Amino acid sequence: MEKITDKIAGLGKDANYFSLEFFPPKTAMGFANLQTRLERMSQALRPLFVTVTWGAGGSTAQKSLELAEICQRQLGLTTCLHLTCTNMSRSLVDEALEQAKVLGIRNILALRGDAPRSEEYREEGAPPEEDSNKDFTWAIDLVRYIRKQYGDYFCIGVAAYPEGHSDESHPEHQSVEHDLPYLIEKVKAGADFLMTQLFFDVEAYDRAEKLWREHESGALKTIPIIPGLMPIQSYAILRRTTKLSHAKLPADILARLDAVKGDDELVKQVGVKILSEIVEHLQSRPDTCRRGFHFYTLNLEKAVSHIVEDTKLIPPTFIEDDEEAIVDMGPGSPIPISISPPEGGSSRGRRRLSSVNSGPRNRVVVSRPSKSSNASYEAPETEAGIPKGPINSRANTLAISEGEGSLGREATWDDFPNGRWGDARSPAFGEIDGYGPTLHVSTPQALKLWGHPVERADISSIFKKHLIGELEALPWSEQGLSPETSTISKELLALIDKGWWSVASQPAVNGVKSTDSVFGWGPKNGYVFQKPFIELFIPSKDFHKLLPRLTAHEQITYFAGNAAGDFEASDENGVNPVTWGTFAGKEIITPTIIESVSFKSWLDEAYSIWREWQRIYPPRSQTAKLLGEIREDVWLVNIIWGDFVEGQGLWEFLMAD
Repeated sequence: MEKITDKIAGLGKDANYFSLEFFPPKTAMGFANLQTRLERMSQALRPLFVTVTWGAGGSTAQKSLELAEICQRQLGLTTCLHLTCTNMSRSLVDEALEQAKVLGIRNILALRGDAPRSEEYREEGAPPEEDSNKDFTWAIDLVRYIRKQYGDYFCIGVAAYPEGHSDESHPEHQSVEHDLPYLIEKVKAGADFLMTQLFFDVEAYDRAEKLWREHESGALKTIPIIPGLMPIQSYAILRRTTKLSHAKLPADILARLDAVKGDDELVKQVGVKILSEIVEHLQSRPDTCRRGFHFYTLNLEKAVSHIVEDTKLIPPTFIEDDEEAIVDMGPGSPIPISISPPEGGSSRGRRRLSSVNSGPRNRVVVSRPSKSSNASYEAPETEAGIPKGPINSRANTLAISEGEGSLGREATWDDFPNGRWGDARSPAFGEIDGYGPTLHVSTPQALKLWGHPVERADISSIFKKHLIGELEALPWSEQGLSPETSTISKELLALIDKGWWSVASQPAVNGVKSTDSVFGWGPKNGYVFQKPFIELFIPSKDFHKLLPRLTAHEQITYFAGNAAGDFEASDENGVNPVTWGTFAGKEIITPTIIESVSFKSWLDEAYSIWREWQRIYPPRSQTAKLLGEIREDVWLVNIIWGDFVEGQGLWEFLMAD
């Protein structure tokens, strides 16, 4: 497979290109569905290359390699593997590079990862030479290492920050000028292209690109610089990701989104326009290289399909003749697609796509189409011997992203991602960044937020402060509470007093308008519903006392597990939609589903976060000891109350002795 820089160099002088980023889904079902989505997107959108993220500390390393193999070998996509180098074993770095080479991957995005913390992350009994931090402190160390070990085999990309890089989670520490010497050193060490952090402030990007290109060293004058862009999937996801990445949201963009933030569908539509405007602005700017764009897809399809269609980034498709091609989009009328020759070119001598007319079975050649049920087994004489399949063009890509036909339903069924408790079948299920368990804050900020707890009452105090708005984040949630939580804050505070710490909850909602300022979501012409549920850490002695009552109650579904791997459930095969909405002209949408697959996936992460929190303190400190003991003792319990009409019953049940 080709190197990214070779592919860029092979494009026409004024050509634009784009790439797509994906992360390994948490569940097997999500992985399978992402594979289907990747096949569809790769054929319809034809990105120049794709990238696969690497989990923090290598936590999703094997899944990253599996996804990279699917992209590279199965789908034939030029693939770039992200690779971080800190806080994991040195052997994992070597293994990842060697495996990438075996798979034929020629492109690596070399990243540092979290700040090195050797004492906290070294596995017990591991020799010092296995500590990757011994050799890798910064991304430049990884760039130098790859060049030393593999010469020019890999095309190496490095990160650039249009608004400056912030290590301490404070935007005021960000400075493009401060970063510049380090960026130049990475390029001199062997980096071949730059890929930027996501941004929405195009003026900041313009200034940064000008600074990079015009630096007196000349090191950045002609290197490909690929701006990173994140399609806006929802208002909540936008605010979360910009907070975590410290990307500024310009006032005009925020105002446009604030005006529609109560309607998830309109947020997507406005978001597509915003991103398209950014792309068009950058397309109009001259550059020393072909202009490219990298999209952080979050494993979703609709928004990015619209953007690349609206900005004419999809490469043209040519067929042998000038007749209209018809694409079967599933039920309903086919969509005619006109295929044009290159500008100023002729239709003669063009190759027919190999995908045209391929099928999984043999077919009978006929002179005229049959009206029988066996028509799908027939081929017209004019098409005999030509593989049959959809011709993917801008037209059917747009139709798919609009939700038309069977492919459209596959593209949009998880259109409203809802964080961890979305549908476990969705490729976007779980943390929507794909980087694995993390506190999402630096060590100094974690210490500032949570201090040095030494007894369980201190942990209760942290949860209580978060609930009443005095603390902006918990280790399990880097965001403040949603407005609906205030409607059950009295009940949650009472549970904290019992030593039961809630990390997720929602009240009952019975047919509230989707435009409601507290509970509303989705398109404006609907009604939304919620079953009340709560997820909380409970001391083991309390859980074993509660378990018989959970099992006996007819309105309760529960899932529970601990760090040792023990698991209890009222029905392990149960599937529980706990949030759903009805909207004019749409099927019922269920963005929040709790089942054993999704619970178990989150269970592992929840206990990993206990360990991440413990690791910011000295190993033998009283706080580290406390957090370790709590992690080994508590059960994570998710309790769903079936009666969304009389939802107060859940809280009465939990407060009963």
